[in-house]
Amino acid sequence: MVKYNNEILDDVFHVLSDPTRREIIKRLAVGEMTVMNLAKPFEMSLPAISKHLRVLEKAGIVSIRREGTYRYYYLNPQTVDSAHEWLMDLRKFWTSQLVNLEHFLDNQSNED
Repeated sequence: MVKYNNEILDDVFHVLSDPTRREIIKRLAVGEMTVMNLAKPFEMSLPAISKHLRVLEKAGIVSIRREGTYRYYYLNPQTVDSAHEWLMDLRKFWTSQLVNLEHFLDNQSNED
């Protein structure tokens, strides 16, 4: 298996473990937004949304573009790509294990 940066993986999976942050990511997948626009569907304060955004920014999943007094948040998909690659490697491993198990069981049934 390829070596991965465990810090990045830990940060990404920590971020994705929270349903509010997953929803923020889903909303940002449509396009960049201000905190006010991001906060609309949530029943929480702006400081609470800002706290989630700081966690997302620290993990490198979102970035900020400043325009005047406005801050526009947008996604950085490269960070999530490393987690995706890790999961795909894990999937390859388990797929090969299941294929080996299937071959073993086929051989066992043929011997019976």
